[in-house]
Amino acid sequence: MSIDIESPLAHLSDDTIEALGREFDAIHDEIYADLGERDRRYIKSVIAAQRQLAVAGRVLLLGSVSKPAWLAGTACLGMAKILENMEIGHNVMHGQWDWMNDPYIHSSTWDWDTASTAKAWKHSHNYIHHTYTNIRGKDKDLGYEIMRIDPNQRWHPVYLAQPFYNVVLMAFFEWGVALHDMDLEAVRSGEKPLKEVWQDLKGIGGKARAQVVKDYVGWPLISAGAFGLTQLAARGRLGQPATSKAGRLLRGKRARGRWSSVADVFDRMLPGMERTFLATALADFTANIIRNVWAHGIIFCGHFPDQTYTFSEKEAEDETRGGWYVRQLVGAANIDGSPLFHIISGNLGYQVEHHLYPDMPSTRYSEVAPKVKDICERYQLPYNSGPLMQQWGMVHRTILRLAFPGGKPRPKPGPYRGEKGTDAGKRSEAAAFRSRVPADNPAAGPEHDSGGVEVTPPPRD
Repeated sequence: MSIDIESPLAHLSDDTIEALGREFDAIHDEIYADLGERDRRYIKSVIAAQRQLAVAGRVLLLGSVSKPAWLAGTACLGMAKILENMEIGHNVMHGQWDWMNDPYIHSSTWDWDTASTAKAWKHSHNYIHHTYTNIRGKDKDLGYEIMRIDPNQRWHPVYLAQPFYNVVLMAFFEWGVALHDMDLEAVRSGEKPLKEVWQDLKGIGGKARAQVVKDYVGWPLISAGAFGLTQLAARGRLGQPATSKAGRLLRGKRARGRWSSVADVFDRMLPGMERTFLATALADFTANIIRNVWAHGIIFCGHFPDQTYTFSEKEAEDETRGGWYVRQLVGAANIDGSPLFHIISGNLGYQVEHHLYPDMPSTRYSEVAPKVKDICERYQLPYNSGPLMQQWGMVHRTILRLAFPGGKPRPKPGPYRGEKGTDAGKRSEAAAFRSRVPADNPAAGPEHDSGGVEVTPPPRD
């Protein structure tokens, strides 16, 4: 059963929708004609800052047995992982920086610090999600195949548990996304060949092994080794537990003979190293949880608040380019925040602009947002935005309510009316930017040729 809600395109004629599409194209082309050194400096500075945070975190965690060092190191590492995933990895693999032709910052070569393989993620996210955004039955990010987040989705008893497994998904989001990228629905239905399934599993297994070895073996061993060397240099004067875990284990199994002597040696050499190893592994685990919870919150708040529309496949049939733009516009929601908030959210606080222009460098979204609002104001379309906690609350209310049968779409916002509190004598946002929309340019658009962007909107006229 489909629960109908009036399409935001209903009041627009075909000619109006096409005119709107040309305006969106023109905004894109104006930005691409202006890309240059300041954009290059921005992404390189963000990458440099991320690496400095990661190094600072690792250095601090060499002393992870100290609580202040553990807290500071975990915070630095968590922020480094957030920046690497959100503002760098996600956006580089969208092809936003391919125009630089930098072989080190290119969608075809970049791989990120997460469980998803670049190839699988580009297909499931860049192509499927950004092409078929919020089309029920085609956009597999609509509930990630495990949640009912739209009343039009058929209810199943398994959804009763979604408020609980959503908490697990928050904590281990990178692994949930990796499995989602496999397209589990196609696997279950047999549409996906076993050969492809095996290739995906091999890719996930390779990433999983690299993640586990790096975070839970390699770096903890380095921290433990650093403690051991420092202990040698200090001639054993560093504080450490009286006995080692390995020594206690040996005594439990072999109480006499040479094993007892080996246990005595372990007690002298290993207690501090063991404690440092475990403290660093726990810090890495905590940093991964921090990154996962943040990514989950930003992504869910950009896609599933009350304001967003979903579409049936019939509504999207024979969709024009202008219609594709409107679907992207109303199928996403922004999150209000400071410049720092937008950087650590990967500029996905501008989720509306990201869906309109997935190949545009993320730092330009704040620049085009007023122009998008201008279009919404003139064409009487909604511009979805709200504070983080408001959007987050809506999302989790929906997850809780739609765990049960029934439900209906929440009220949708009306047309955008400009910023509240604008002085009467001050020019409106629309008036300020209307004259800046340039003439049509057929050379670019959201299908911009790139190794990362595979979005396929309808072609230009």
